[in-house]
Parts: sequence; C-alpha cells; structure tokens
Amino acid sequence: MSDKSSRLPENARGAWYVDSNCIGCGLCSASAPDIFELSDGGQAIVRRQPASPDETDLATQALNDCPVQSIGNDGE
Repeated sequence: MSDKSSRLPENARGAWYVDSNCIGCGLCSASAPDIFELSDGGQAIVRRQPASPDETDLATQALNDCPVQSIGNDGE
C-alpha cells in the first residue's frame, strides 16, 4: 500500500502521488502517459493530476496494476 508520508517531492500537487517505494518499472507511465512519467531519478511521478473521468480511470488502473503499490490517491 502506498504511503503518503513517503510521497516523492517531484509529484504534481494534489490527491494522486507516487511514493519512494517505486521501482521505476514504467508500467504507469506506459498506461497513463499524460498523468505519470519517469523522473530523472528513475522513479515514476505524477506529472499532472487527472483532469477528467477518463484520466481518473487510467490513473486508477495504474494504481491497481502497480507491482509495488507505490501509487496513491489520498483524496485531497
């Protein structure tokens, strides 16, 4: 389960985030490239928050598919 206290500082501000447990597999950035990207440090980050129901669905799918559960949505 993701840990918002380990949220990577490069994440766009908002409810969705990637935490420091990310292994940089790229699955999220491949499935939702408008939302997630790999940072220069090799971990995924939220480049921008989902702005539509379709984007939220893509982000949710990435959250569910993340092999290390490092994607979170804290509802803020």
